[in-house]
Amino acid sequence: MAKLAAGSVMPPHSHPQEQIVHILEGKMRLIVEGVPQELSTGDSFYLASNVPHGVETILPTRVLDTFSPPREDYLKIDSENDE
Repeated sequence: MAKLAAGSVMPPHSHPQEQIVHILEGKMRLIVEGVPQELSTGDSFYLASNVPHGVETILPTRVLDTFSPPREDYLKIDSENDE
C-alpha cells in the first residue's frame, strides 16, 4: 500500500512483475506507454510485465499495488518497517 501526495510524479519505468493497481482513494494519472489514463477511487488497472508506465497524482491518493511475482525490493522495505 502506498500514500501519494497530490502533485507527486513517478517517472516512466518498467519491471518484470505483472502489476494490478487498485485506487483506494484519490485520483491519479497512470501513463502507460505514453498514454494517460485517469484513475479515481474504486478503479483498478492491470499492467503486464515490462510495460513502461509512470504516475502523476492529481489528488492525495492511496493505492494498493499487487505484484506477481512479488517484488523482493518492496518486501525488504516492508520487513524493515516492521522492525
